[in-house]
Amino acid sequence: MNQNRFPLLAGLIAFIALLAYSSIFVVRAGQQAIVLRFGEIVEVKSDPGIYFKLPFGFLEADNVQMIEDRLLSFELDNIRVQVSGGKFYEVDAFLVYRITDPRKFRQTVSGDVTLAEARLRTRLDASLRGVYGLRGFEAALSDERTGMMQEVREQLRPDSETLGLQITDVRIRRTDLTQEVSQQTFDRMKAERLAEAERLRARGREAAQRIKAIADRQVVEIIAEARKESEIARGQGEGERSRIFAEVFSKDPDFFAFYRSMTAYGTALDNTGTTMVLSPNSEFFRYFQDSQGTLPPVSGATPPVAPKPAPQ
Repeated sequence: MNQNRFPLLAGLIAFIALLAYSSIFVVRAGQQAIVLRFGEIVEVKSDPGIYFKLPFGFLEADNVQMIEDRLLSFELDNIRVQVSGGKFYEVDAFLVYRITDPRKFRQTVSGDVTLAEARLRTRLDASLRGVYGLRGFEAALSDERTGMMQEVREQLRPDSETLGLQITDVRIRRTDLTQEVSQQTFDRMKAERLAEAERLRARGREAAQRIKAIADRQVVEIIAEARKESEIARGQGEGERSRIFAEVFSKDPDFFAFYRSMTAYGTALDNTGTTMVLSPNSEFFRYFQDSQGTLPPVSGATPPVAPKPAPQ
């Protein structure tokens, strides 16, 4: 009798355990639980812990759907946007959000994160195109970048709220030129740099010419001033020389004649390659014959008579 009751007792215990297992669910940190009864939302559990529900969810009694209760993010890469100037650029961005209204999230996208992100991607792409289309490329590289991200987030806010989501942040990670625009920009920058270099060279040549002209004028002025001073000094020297010669001549005419003859000898007999044929008895060589400069008598001529001394 006892042996027949044991399988029944074991089956009863197993049934109670299965009943208890199907009636308990656990909500962990970073999760939210939506309790569904016959497809309708009964309640939402957001705090971590152990909770109870009606057993046997397969009978459409109570089912539990777990959704995230933490920050989620996704990236949107290589978005081709057109700026106000008409050129195209490639933009990378990412979006951070969290599920703040589980009921609305379940009702709109059946609690599917992938479906919700697909809708956000479409809206983010459109918002980025609109924000960039109103500005130039330089705006994304300036202080306007923060304002652009805030504008995109504000445009996404209404759609995210209809999904039960809250947009926490929107960031633009990269803004680059497309390949064709990059080449055009490179060519334009190269042309601008070459033009700037040519302008600098022209300014350098102009400055060099100006400095050279000033230097040349200063050289001419300095040389002219030096020549003037040298001519003045030379004139003064010549005048002083003439004065000294005149003074010496007046004091001793014989010495002056001797000095002038010696100077003439030095000049005429210098190693200049010039040949002169003169008589040794000529006036020019009179100091070669006599220190007093007395010329010798000419052959056949009457010798000069010495003057008689004056009577005492």
